[in-house]
Amino acid sequence: MTDKTLHVLFLCTHNSARSILAEAILNHIGGGRFKAYSAGSSPRDNQQPNPLGLQVLQHAGISTEGLYSKSWDEFALPDAPRMDLVITVCDNAAGEVCPYWPGQPATAHWGYPDPSAGDGTDAEKLEAFRQTLLAFKRRLDLLISLPTAKLEKTLLQNTARDLAKE
Repeated sequence: MTDKTLHVLFLCTHNSARSILAEAILNHIGGGRFKAYSAGSSPRDNQQPNPLGLQVLQHAGISTEGLYSKSWDEFALPDAPRMDLVITVCDNAAGEVCPYWPGQPATAHWGYPDPSAGDGTDAEKLEAFRQTLLAFKRRLDLLISLPTAKLEKTLLQNTARDLAKE
């Protein structure tokens, strides 16, 4: 796996906030070793990434180009990129029955509260998105700093699950 780009899929229910943040951050910091994607188990019709999430990403200097909400069904198709790691980032998606992923990727759950939930002001929700971005960045910095041996398939699942404790 030394020369291989690791494909990571982040899953949430609607694919509008947490999974979009994780995809953008990992693609920004992954240095070519990682290629991130995101999807939802049940995105709403015409679902779009949350504007506050996009604003926080842009403010952090992270590209939002190409980000869009999509169903996880796209990644179960025969011509879809083959995932090495699938990470659920919300508790709802973690409890759902996932599609069959070609190649049987490693899996982990990194639960984060929904920054768009609640009745707070836009400023409070913006801060919740910023805090979620920072939490993802800390965990993803740890992931990308792992030595290649820790990213081998047999160790990847345990390593990713251990990072959930960070």
